[in-house]
Amino acid sequence: MSQAIPSRLAALRQTMRQHGVTACLIPSADPHLSEYLPEHWQARAWLSGFTGSAGALVVTQNHAGLWTDSRYFAQAEKQLAGSGIALMKQRVGQASEHLEWLQQHVGEGEVLAAAGDSLALTTQRQIEHRFTKTGARLRTDLDLPGAIWTDRPPLPAAPIVEHAPHYASVSRADKFARLRSAMRKLGASHHLVSSLDDIAWLTNLRSSDVECNPVFLSHLLVAVDGRATLFVGRGKLNDALVAALAADGILLADYATVTDALGELGANDSLLLDASRVVSAIAAAIPAAVRCIDAPNPSTLHKARKGEAELDHIRDVMRRDGAALVRAFRRLEERLIVGMKQTELDVDTLLREERSAQPDFVGESFATIAGYQANGALPHYRATPESHSTLKPQGLLLVDSGGQYLGGTTDITRVLALGETTPEQRRDATLVMKGLIALSRARFPKGASGPQLDALARAPLWASGMDYGHGTGHGVGFFLNVHEGPQSIRPPVPGGALVALEPGMITSIEPGLYKPGRHGIRHENLAVVVEADLTEFGEFYAFETLTLCPFDRRALEPGLLNPEERAWLDDYHATVRAALSPLLEDADLMWLERHCAPL
Repeated sequence: MSQAIPSRLAALRQTMRQHGVTACLIPSADPHLSEYLPEHWQARAWLSGFTGSAGALVVTQNHAGLWTDSRYFAQAEKQLAGSGIALMKQRVGQASEHLEWLQQHVGEGEVLAAAGDSLALTTQRQIEHRFTKTGARLRTDLDLPGAIWTDRPPLPAAPIVEHAPHYASVSRADKFARLRSAMRKLGASHHLVSSLDDIAWLTNLRSSDVECNPVFLSHLLVAVDGRATLFVGRGKLNDALVAALAADGILLADYATVTDALGELGANDSLLLDASRVVSAIAAAIPAAVRCIDAPNPSTLHKARKGEAELDHIRDVMRRDGAALVRAFRRLEERLIVGMKQTELDVDTLLREERSAQPDFVGESFATIAGYQANGALPHYRATPESHSTLKPQGLLLVDSGGQYLGGTTDITRVLALGETTPEQRRDATLVMKGLIALSRARFPKGASGPQLDALARAPLWASGMDYGHGTGHGVGFFLNVHEGPQSIRPPVPGGALVALEPGMITSIEPGLYKPGRHGIRHENLAVVVEADLTEFGEFYAFETLTLCPFDRRALEPGLLNPEERAWLDDYHATVRAALSPLLEDADLMWLERHCAPL
């Protein structure tokens, strides 16, 4: 815990008193409601010391609480220790969520402050609805953390580049034509897009304003009549790119002027926006006379359904990424055999070295998770120079990593047996593998959603009285965000939308099991939804596994796999061997052959 945290909280409370504020809400968000934030908008981390990607901080004069989910409980407990901030566990028993807590603790005539540039319009509406019952008031015009954050980092200013047409496959003109067709069906004269991955996909542009995500800070206002304005830092694009955008009907305006443009809309205009992906401060600029159409961004679904050209690029990337992983894992194994000291940090370095040698590699798709033994039980663990473990020739190493390539985005988790393992470890790893196999083999009818399939991956663990606290699968972008909607595979949420899985959608399949202080297991492949059968009961879909890298069978107990599961694993390894063998030679090829041998 940083020694500065208590003083920062004290300064915030003083500012709250000056403005007559009872409580301050600091979510994990920016004006684009991104999952991963530029440093400029990491106010929650700056005020609390908690660096996880998900969480909300609430501060009153006599209480400070950090709400986060089970992926981050251990990390939050460690980072919040001594800060005066209590860990408020989300989705555990009867524990209240932060909005419910605020409703209970901000009374009649009292004020809750939340910066409007970091508060989703949907969240604003939820708070105001709750406060109508209590007489409390929400203010979004106060950025109290910003008022005391004197050394706040500046906005990122990375250059923007064109995603090469060879990889982008579909032109900007075609993407905007499809978007405008959807706008017409919804009766929208204009469409506001603030989500960075949607904008990058629509414009076929990429940058690096957000760590590991090739996106750039911007807003996009699209008119159905053929005009569009991209609100972005002008110095981020060269003249040739500005001209190319203009030729496609996309003009540039300063990033900060999006509210001015919205204010110019009139009573005859109808604006399509997704209230869950637009912040309060932006929405406040829309004149009351404008008819707002609250619906998901059409581009979110469009980009989730990958075309055949994109899938061909992704399949090629998977081969090269798999070959890089084989080389890295073989090098790690040999270093341990000869007694060379290796740490979790060295695993990260090995992976980066091998991926960097691949054509069209851009960078990691997220910070590598290399957790040895007990550290593997922390789902979002990250080794640091100050805190990491040294590997030993025994036990399990969980490695979750991914790459950004011009031709696609990868995300893979493997559990390596570094030496002798315990019966408990092998049993746990096998139960998780049974879940991965069950979901990978699934056939499901058209219209089925991820929440309907989630139990397939959990059933082997449930049968033994165990479970895991995260979702089973998330969408993955095409040289874009490693976490992409709208599809997901997770337990049903009351009132949550059931998004159908459609052909072309890529999802991770990653069941896990975590035993704090002992070990963690997660097996992960990426898969794409494909057409499977047409029967008298309708269309049925299946998953095509995309990821190509052996599982470490030494971490498994083969006797716990039934014949169908053994056959699936053997077939998968035969596919991996055939795909990767042409890219490997000598010791790397021998390593592949050994790890892809039938059970």
